[in-house]
Amino acid sequence: MAGSDAHGAAVVPDPTATMPGRGAHLHPTAACYDLAVRRRAFARALRLERGLPSTPVGDYLGISPT
Repeated sequence: MAGSDAHGAAVVPDPTATMPGRGAHLHPTAACYDLAVRRRAFARALRLERGLPSTPVGDYLGISPT
């Protein structure tokens, strides 16, 4: 889900699927998250012209940044 975190606009987790707007499904695994980041899949799925930071999703999944 495109939303905002403490630092501004970002891709944020919505595990209850209750936030308004367009969302994107992601398997809760490090492999799927890494692949989505590498392929810039969040921007495509959320129909954004440019990407947003996905750090809140990684934090939610317990994946440390590399």
